[in-house]
Amino acid sequence: MINGAHVILYSTDAEADRNFLRDNLKFPHVDAGHGWLIFALPPSEVAIHPASAASHELFLICDDIHALVARMMATDIACSPIEEARWGSIVRVTLPGGGSLGIYQPKHARPGKGRE
Repeated sequence: MINGAHVILYSTDAEADRNFLRDNLKFPHVDAGHGWLIFALPPSEVAIHPASAASHELFLICDDIHALVARMMATDIACSPIEEARWGSIVRVTLPGGGSLGIYQPKHARPGKGRE
């Protein structure tokens, strides 16, 4: 039985991005040794989309995209403009290591949230 998922983000500044997850997103974590932080994630979902080539994306989910963007900008974390899609409101947050992290506020029902 699958009991979880382990997501890996590759970064040109792993320490700065770990600090971002710890300090800005407040994710609980453990130190696996030598400062190697492993973060707990909130409940997750997976969706399969059709595509011409296989790839993967990671989006975090939030309850209030506008509040999240305001909080990020108050700490000088760059965010893209909020995009409205049929399925949610989306923003990309620029990580300290230069990568981006998609975050969205869903408009669809979520499994396990009493709206299966």
